[in-house]
Amino acid sequence: MAQEDVFKKIVSHCKEYGFVFPSSDIYDGLGAVYDYGQNGVELKNNIKQYWWQSMVLLNENIVGIDSAIFMHPTIWKASGHVDAFNDPLIDNRDSKKRYRADVLIEEQMAKYDEKIEKEVAKARKRFGDAFDEAQYLATSPRVAEIKQKRDALHERFAAAMQGPDLEALKQIILDEEIVCPISGTRNWTDVRQFNLMFATEMGASADGAMKVYLRPETAQGIFVNYLNVQKTGRMKLPFGIAQIGKAFRNEIVARQFIFRMREFEQMEMQFFVKPGTELDWFNHWKQARMKWHQALGFGAENYRFHDHDKLAHYANAATDIEFRMPFGFKEVEGIHSRTDFDLSQHEKFSGKQIKYFDPETNESYVPYVIETSIGVDRMFLTIMCHSYQEEQLENGETRVVLRLPEALAPVKCAVFPLVKKDGLPEKAREIVNDLRFHFNTHYEEKDTIGKRYRRHDAIGTPFCVTVDHDTLTDGKVTLRERDTMKQERVDISQLRNIIEDRVSLTSLLKKN
Repeated sequence: MAQEDVFKKIVSHCKEYGFVFPSSDIYDGLGAVYDYGQNGVELKNNIKQYWWQSMVLLNENIVGIDSAIFMHPTIWKASGHVDAFNDPLIDNRDSKKRYRADVLIEEQMAKYDEKIEKEVAKARKRFGDAFDEAQYLATSPRVAEIKQKRDALHERFAAAMQGPDLEALKQIILDEEIVCPISGTRNWTDVRQFNLMFATEMGASADGAMKVYLRPETAQGIFVNYLNVQKTGRMKLPFGIAQIGKAFRNEIVARQFIFRMREFEQMEMQFFVKPGTELDWFNHWKQARMKWHQALGFGAENYRFHDHDKLAHYANAATDIEFRMPFGFKEVEGIHSRTDFDLSQHEKFSGKQIKYFDPETNESYVPYVIETSIGVDRMFLTIMCHSYQEEQLENGETRVVLRLPEALAPVKCAVFPLVKKDGLPEKAREIVNDLRFHFNTHYEEKDTIGKRYRRHDAIGTPFCVTVDHDTLTDGKVTLRERDTMKQERVDISQLRNIIEDRVSLTSLLKKN
């Protein structure tokens, strides 16, 4: 099945099973805004808990805050967002559709990568077990030709983005003969910049209203509270501040479901360090964050680092952790060495001194910052894309199963009475009432057992428990595992220990 078709099925599955709904659905939706349903909010909360505990619980020198969405407008002047928070946009005159110029070029580079992968796949099929991929990549004239075109494009793109040079970006699009996906034409406008911040007014009257912004990132809320946290928490460098919160960007080219939205949630940690040690800490967090992702068991081959060609003016190192989505490798987390730019800017614009006094050296200085920033919604999509599977069974049937990491699953256990009589529902509810204090447990009695299994396979429930007539005499139930569909009789008294050991966040955190 084509990856595009797989992605469409995942989007449909999210709505059908209560994970993600189009916002304002009964009014035909609102572009690039989504609501999380009853199962989606549980999965989302579990993701946030996994991140929060890995940061705050497992690190003695990291604490959390929750800053306001509305902030003093001068903050965004100091951070550079008022003057420089822009995307390079280009319109196709025939389709009237607007695109990000940098994304069009990145997709063109991805097409060259796909061509190389296709050449490798053909060679592997031709040579069989004797195929040496490394040797083929090094010696194939066809691969060398494609790679040369890709590298030349990459070099031009990196140079154009440094300004950015808007004319150079358009010229690349023309030279590469990039067409509009809708009209199929190359009738492009000039590239121009568009600011992404939402603005509103705060105040009772039009004359006295202050122009404020919905925050486009959560990081600045950490920076302006850095000294408050440091003093009240008696923190010594190095230390970090973590935060989970909503951010807002007026994305013109919002697409790919919840991958790029106008209202989204971030999990960010700013780690404050002594100047001169920042690159060591950058490498530390680069490896630590990759380990956090790979602890989910999605396979190391589905992750990669992508070092930035164009560094933000405040950074001296930056990389992305990318995950293989159905639409290619895409960024899910960024790790940046932001130097002392943010704190220095806020010191300058506020007129307040926010230097750190180092008791070991008896000197005051502005700390440098390492940032880790991950989108909750992108992480959610990563998990859904990897977990969704259509599986052929031995009896010829097909089941849709979400192989979610057990600790993140919305429902950990579902309990079914075999029939709705003979005291079985009462016994099943007794089991639910005991287990629900330890993990999310659901009771279901509608439809056949087989249909109930399929429904919970589709929402990713790791364990199902069936209460039958024998349960009333021997105190045993049938425990079924989602992934293997294996069933075994176990004592009711053993259920909590068997399941809790597998579904607790502790099992994930110990892999970090």
